[in-house]
Formats: sequence, structure tokens, C-alpha cells
Amino acid sequence: MKQSDDVDLVEPPITAATATPSLLTQTVSIDAACVGDRWTAQDEPTLSKLIAIIAMGQAAYAAYVLRELLPAAPAFSDADLCTEARIRMTVQEDGKSPRTGYPRWQRDGFMFEAISWIAARQAYGRDVLLKDPHVSATSQGLDGLMIELADDKSKVVMTTVFEDKCTDNPRDTFLKKVIPAFLDRHRNKRAAELVATASALLRMGGIDEGDAAKLAASVMDRSQRRYRAAFALPKGQDSEAERQKLFKGYDALDGLSQERRVGASLIIEGKVRDWFDALSIQAIAYLGELEEQEA
Repeated sequence: MKQSDDVDLVEPPITAATATPSLLTQTVSIDAACVGDRWTAQDEPTLSKLIAIIAMGQAAYAAYVLRELLPAAPAFSDADLCTEARIRMTVQEDGKSPRTGYPRWQRDGFMFEAISWIAARQAYGRDVLLKDPHVSATSQGLDGLMIELADDKSKVVMTTVFEDKCTDNPRDTFLKKVIPAFLDRHRNKRAAELVATASALLRMGGIDEGDAAKLAASVMDRSQRRYRAAFALPKGQDSEAERQKLFKGYDALDGLSQERRVGASLIIEGKVRDWFDALSIQAIAYLGELEEQEA
């Protein structure tokens, strides 16, 4: 379905189980160096539930929910899991003990990484292998990795490396953090992390350990690699001109065709931090409902 000549809408089929996906994902224009993805929240209550499920350590079941277009609900709930997820979704800037939350940049960063993961699940379909979002606040390194296999699973046809940033200074972050991180990947620095993550994903995809180890070597092949940089942006930055300003310099990653440099944006009504606060309130309320059901 097309909204205009340069905007492709990607929506999962609608079933009786759910009327709309939680996110609307669209392909949009940027410039000759890269292509754009644009995400908008269509169903915030469902989106908040999916993030809560991921915060409970159940990303695998969230993937199942998205694939089968089921109502958002965890595979199981537990009071301790709900408590841990609530802390993960709460802002606590002072760092006092006992911990009741995390600094805003960590809380919003986790939520945005979860949204990026949901967008990839919706846009690329059920058969891709996708690294789960970090649920530990101490986790660093690779934001996301997606592997696309041939239909017979005999070879890797594309690897996508994600950098997901929820920041008040997206342009500065793109230039000083995202591009250097991508350049390291592009030069196959820290390649062991890519290979190890790919091996784990391939095994989870049902591939024999020996074959998975061999296929994982494909993630070092730059001719089969795509990069996706994602930012949460206010509606005022939702234009081709603003996207060109933000992602200028993407061609520092040389030897790539346009479609293998992706600039993604989650477009938010109002202030970005306020929107994440409101979404977290919905997620925490849902965790409370799950706890009541367990009582």
C-alpha cells in the first residue's frame, strides 16, 4: 500500500485478533546516500504492553504475539518479574539504594530499543533472526543485529547492524557516536561480538551448531551488510529536509549502495521525553494489572 510516490506503508495483515499493529512503519526518502524508515505509534496501549512484556524478559513471546497478531500479553506473569520490569521502566536519577528505577537516558534508551525491535519485527517479517533488546541496564555494545537467511537456510543473504539512540542531540550523536560505531563494524573491528551474536541467533533459528558456526562467518562479509541508525524525533523534524540534515555524512561508510544505509526515525507528538514518560506510565499500569491477576 502506498501513501505517496516515495512512501511505502508496511503493515501486517489485519485479523480478528487485533485491528491495527502497534506501529506504522513507512519507507521515506532521504538522499542519494541513504534511505529512510519512519515509525509512528498507532496503538500506544498495545505498544506499552509489548514493551512491558520485553522488560519481563519475554521478548521471544512478544515476537510470537507480533507474528500471530495476538492480543499483547505475556506467556506467564510473576510478581518478581513484574517488579523488576517496573523498576526498568521507572526514572530514578539519584542512584540511591534500594534502586527504584534508572536514569532517564537508560530508561528511555531501553524503551526505544524495544520499539526499534518491534519495528523490525513488523517490517521484515516472521523469518528474520533478530537479537533481543537489552534488559540489563549494564549491557553495552551491540544495540541490534538482524540476520536474513535464504529460504532453505543454506546461507545468510543480509546482516543488519542497528544503532538505536534516544537523545536530545540527535545530529551530534549521529556524527560523534553512531558513525564511529558503524565505522568500527565496517572495518570489522569488534568482529568477535558480531560472530558470537550471529552464532547464537542461528542456533535459535534451528540451525545445527556446526552449520551455525560456519554461517556466522557471513556476518563479516561487508557486501552482505546493512546499517540502520534510529532516533526518536519530535514531529517538527519529520520532513525530508530534516532527515537530510540529520543523516548527512552517512556515506562515510564506503562501498555500500543507498539501500544499505538506513536512517530510521520514530516520530513523536509533543516533547520526546514527555512521550516516553506517558508510555512508561501505561506500561507500569499494565504490570500492575498482571500483578493483581496473580494475587
